[in-house]
Amino acid sequence: MRQTTLAAQVAGAVVQLDVKVGDRVAAGQVLLRLDARAADQATLAQEAQGLAAKAALDLAQQDLARQRQLLQQQFISAAAFERAEAQFKASQAQMQAQMAQTQAARAQGGFYVLRAPFAGMISELPVNLGDMATPGRPLVTVYDPSSLRITAAIPKSLAAASSVRLEVPGSSEPAPSARTLQWLPAVDARSNTVQLRAELPAGPSSLAPGMFARVWVAAASPAQAASPGADASNRSRSISVPLSAVVKRAEMTGVYVLDAQQRPLLRQVRLGPVSGGQVEVLSGLSVGDRVALDPQAAARSR
Repeated sequence: MRQTTLAAQVAGAVVQLDVKVGDRVAAGQVLLRLDARAADQATLAQEAQGLAAKAALDLAQQDLARQRQLLQQQFISAAAFERAEAQFKASQAQMQAQMAQTQAARAQGGFYVLRAPFAGMISELPVNLGDMATPGRPLVTVYDPSSLRITAAIPKSLAAASSVRLEVPGSSEPAPSARTLQWLPAVDARSNTVQLRAELPAGPSSLAPGMFARVWVAAASPAQAASPGADASNRSRSISVPLSAVVKRAEMTGVYVLDAQQRPLLRQVRLGPVSGGQVEVLSGLSVGDRVALDPQAAARSR
């Protein structure tokens, strides 16, 4: 998804706010302006110093021409001519330095105007007219509604699947189809999952960033039913476990999974909706995994 958050590069009060959340904007459109009066005065001062440097350069150039004529007539020494030539070169360097400072001041003045980097929609506008902007403070978030994607963490065992179906429960539109699928090569070592990015087709849509979506991935082999004593189930192509089997430690949520030697190993999972004492596992478990029903007993047996 193409989305960007524009932040302030300079400090200044918001003096003009031309958009609101939900507005569509064109590329290059002015979104807001900051108070640039001090920057404008600094630019005028630099331009005045540039004019003074140019006048000094013109004077040094005329003096150098006169000194050259006097040298040719042998009315002055070579040392006097060299001093005039050095003064001309110093004035020339001063002129170039002033031109560079003037251009820098003009570029600095452009930081007080925020423009849309591409055509899109305003999704966040955390400032109001009169608010003080500081360098790094987010001011506007713009996203391209024609370039959305769904991102999901998929168990590594299903990463080779070619059949993927998308679902957005909160949308009134039919289930979207993926324009392209991209499996990221990195694997999350804690949850043993890979990230899938499904690019949605361009066009008018009611979808927006942050909406909940489901990704159904067909297994490479037929689904296996959970054996007795295990609580991983495959109801409607989803994996659910009892709430009592979930372990929460600080910021980690996991379940104990039995390995081939029936030893319990704590595995991090990402949970979904809860229904009737069961919670859906969005990532971290695969169909056929054996999950310990009593996490406390499993922890003691390790």
